[in-house]
Amino acid sequence: MKIGFVDSGIGLLAAAAAVRRLRADAHLVLSSDPAGMPWGPRAPQDVTARALACARAAADEGLDALIVACNTASVHALPALRAAFEPGLPVVGTVPAIKPAAARHSAVAIWATPATTGSPYQRGLIAEFGNGADITEVPCPGLADAVQHADADAVRAAVEAAAALTPAGVGAVVLGCTHYELVRSRIAEAVPGAELYGSADAVAAQALRRLVGAGAVGSGSGTQPGAAPGGSPDAPAVGAVDVLLGGRRAAMPEAALGYPEGAALAGSPATA
Repeated sequence: MKIGFVDSGIGLLAAAAAVRRLRADAHLVLSSDPAGMPWGPRAPQDVTARALACARAAADEGLDALIVACNTASVHALPALRAAFEPGLPVVGTVPAIKPAAARHSAVAIWATPATTGSPYQRGLIAEFGNGADITEVPCPGLADAVQHADADAVRAAVEAAAALTPAGVGAVVLGCTHYELVRSRIAEAVPGAELYGSADAVAAQALRRLVGAGAVGSGSGTQPGAAPGGSPDAPAVGAVDVLLGGRRAAMPEAALGYPEGAALAGSPATA
């Protein structure tokens, strides 16, 4: 079973790690566009073209499913991606976890990029899934870029700025950018008492459901033999992790290794 991930940068690590937790044997293909990152400020047509390029590079590896592990790409490029690849290749987008957050909390903050904050897309999700909660949209300028470059000082400053815009006493913070999930512990410290809602686990589960429906789960496609890291010979096989930067095979980006998700995935085997 081989699953591809598309994002402008290392935000796809959260979804990839979530898939790894659910299916250790899955072969993961991480396809990103560091030269074009961030996608948020770009025109929708540019985002679509870049997402399609990343997706085609991943699909050339022979995928069973494709996860669009980027909120911006899901907003602008998902219809084009599905038109290009489905029904032969299931395409799963990323949606901010507004629905579960609003179902459990009466006051919710949505942290997102400035381009997404206040957008018709996000406002539509709030209208559809807000459940009457008091929802505050919080722009987080610079946070995704700071996470991408593992710039601890810039991450700290961006998180503090967003926390200052977040009303006191909110019960939940929705992480509306996949990059933010890599620094969720820092966000939790900045908004004490708030429950954080990311998308990675739900996206991973949805992708596997689609694969079950397509009959791909259990086929062994793309898996690599070998024991799990630190495990016994009887441990589940661990699938390979291949990295594509701008469509070319590469090592895991140095910045990714500073996050537990990236370090864990970098320890997986890679194909030649």
